[in-house]
Formats: sequence, C-alpha cells, structure tokens
Amino acid sequence: MASDIVPIFLGLPSGDVTTLWAPEWREDGETWEAFLGDEDDLFGFSTTADLIAFVRSGKQHDLDDHPSWGAASKGEALSFEADEDHSFDLVGVAELLSNKPTESSVDEIDESFSIARSIGEVCELSTVIKFFDGNPILARVTGGYDNFADREGLKDWKQIRKIVSKQWDDVLDAIDDVLTAPEVDSEASRKAAAELKKATEAREEKEKERKEKAAALIDSDYPSDSVWVKAGIDPVRIVLPEGDYLTLRCYLGERPVFLGDRDSVFAFPNSRALGRYLADNDDDTLSRVETYELIKAAAVDGSLNVVVTGANTYVLDGLSQDILVGPAEVDADQLDLAVELVLDLSTYLSDEGLAGPVRKGGPLRRYVNFVLSPNDTTLLEPEGPFDEEFADWRDLVDNVDDVLTTPEAE
Repeated sequence: MASDIVPIFLGLPSGDVTTLWAPEWREDGETWEAFLGDEDDLFGFSTTADLIAFVRSGKQHDLDDHPSWGAASKGEALSFEADEDHSFDLVGVAELLSNKPTESSVDEIDESFSIARSIGEVCELSTVIKFFDGNPILARVTGGYDNFADREGLKDWKQIRKIVSKQWDDVLDAIDDVLTAPEVDSEASRKAAAELKKATEAREEKEKERKEKAAALIDSDYPSDSVWVKAGIDPVRIVLPEGDYLTLRCYLGERPVFLGDRDSVFAFPNSRALGRYLADNDDDTLSRVETYELIKAAAVDGSLNVVVTGANTYVLDGLSQDILVGPAEVDADQLDLAVELVLDLSTYLSDEGLAGPVRKGGPLRRYVNFVLSPNDTTLLEPEGPFDEEFADWRDLVDNVDDVLTTPEAE
C-alpha cells in the first residue's frame, strides 16, 4: 500500500508555508518520495485555504501520479491542515542548538534535518545533499536525547551547533530558491477558508464537550484527595477481542505519555498485576514524570486503588462489525473514544502508520468523520459496501494489540 500524502508546515527565512509531502512508497519495485510541486519547483502556500484551493483547481503537479492522490485530493478541509507532528520550523534549528539538549529539542532537530534532507534529495539540491553527506555527525540526533546526555555527547552537540552556524543558512537559502507559490482563485480560497473555520470550530466544540464529560466522570469517580487526581495520571482500560488490558497515561501539555518504553505500551490483565509492576519497576517514560512517585508509593504500600473512569475506557472490540453494517449501527461515543486512543498511541510511539487510516484522507477517515459529526451538512454519507473501512479498522485494532506488551516484573 502506498504511504499517505500528508500536509506539512515549513518555517523558512522567506516566510511560513504549507505544502504536501508524500513520504517514501514503493511502486513497480522502486522507492519513491515526492512533494507538491512541478519539476524544479516546490509549491508552498501561505495559508491552508490557498493550498486547498490549488488542489481543488485540478491544476497539474508532481503528485498527480501518486497512487493515493485520488483519495487525498477529495479529503475534507481539515485533512489539508498540517498537524503538530508535521510542522517543521527550519529557521528555529539554530536557536534550539544554542541551548542545552532536551528530549524535545533533539527530536525537533532530528525531524527538521529529516524533512530538509528529503526536500534536498527530491529537488536535487546539491547544497543540501552535501550538507548532510559531508557531516555524518548530524545523524547523532536520530538516536535521541541519550546520545547527548553525557560529557562526550555534549561535545557532539557543540560540534553540530558549529556546523549549523556555518552552513545551515545555505541549506535554507537553497530550499527557498526552489519555493514558489502558484496563483490560486481568490474566491475558491475564501470558500476554503470558511470551510476550514467551520470545521475547526466544530472540532473545538467537540473537544470541549469531551473534556467536560471527562471532568464530570473524574469528579464523580475520583475523590478530590485521590492519588490519581494529585498525580494527574489516569488508569486506562483497553478492551480488545483478545481481552481487557490496564495501563497508565498522562498528558504533558497536549502530548500523551503512557506507561511504556516508546516502542510499546506496558499493559496488564488486571489491577493486581499492574500494581505489582509499579511497586517493583520503573518504565522509560512515565516514571520520568515528577508526580509518578505518588503512584509508585501507593503501589508499594498497597493503598493503590485502580479505578478506571468511563472517559478512560476504550472499547475497540465489536466496532469492526458495526462499521461493516453501516454508520447508523456505530456507537459514536465509543468510536470517538477509540479514535482518541489510536491517535494518542500513534503520538506516543511516534508511529504515523498506526493512526494513518483515521488521521489522513481515505475511506475510513471519511466514514469516521461522518459518524462523529452528524450535524455537519458538508459531509456526504458514505455508501456501502464498507469492506474497505471494515478491513482498515480491523487492521487498526490489530496494530493496537501489537503495541501492547506485558513486561516481566523484576
């Protein structure tokens, strides 16, 4: 299957732009990668509305031949809006390197290097290619923060800073030189902007309702002095065809952090097994949250009471068959929570493929949007048969099952 076509944001010296990127896919035995453009030009738009207007104009470009272009080009307005994971502030790389490394800054630099290198290779920019090929130490950021946690790592960090200070501006200029903004119909852009505004307001209202619902559930199920409230960490129940699992999750800002090791989420068949693990072990991510010690202490002294609220219960079992029958059969609240879990897992694990079918344009994404936005008259009701949506959702459930693991307690 071809990779999705995703919208990206680029912060460049000439200004902020948005465009489309097709990560590597295989076709006819060859590997390809592409951006929205035309031969030597990389298209960049100052607004998402302009990008939508261009795509809907039907004008020729390099992504026309992509296997997923037909579905991607017909996506709803919000599917053209770059999310946080696909926003690359290339101008800000030097500033990040001027400070001490952190987990987030190393990851952000790695992502910026990666997209810049992709642009350089696709657009055949010799300056960009030489920058990366001639400075192999830059690849150290791909290994994450741990590569810079000791004295030797900090030396490498400083070396990367020196290289960027001398050569990064040339990389940015090379990218700027191939950037162009095609003309778009102003009326089409205004129409797209209005569509985006309406969809964004609907999404925000829905998120507000979800948070209010979650808060009400927490208020009713958690005493104000509960260790879960004090720690800001919640028990989570995941119901799969193979059984029920318990894990923990919190949010740092908007970013979910699970009990796990970034490659998998630690999940347990019952509260006793979860409590035993917490009492005797620390994971690689959640245990770094300062308030985690409150949970661990309660597990050690035996006072930990694992109570899962309705807002943190995710029932994926059974949805596949409902989806196959049709939108009217699907429980919207249950589907909404399931999608929330899939997106959280995808973000935590940095696994775009896990949530791809519900995050990017495609049959399942359109199906889900219709079910979750019953009052949005701009959405067309999906037409059966729903075999493809059923298969995609079943794959999602399998993916969730694959990333859950029960570690052995020490």
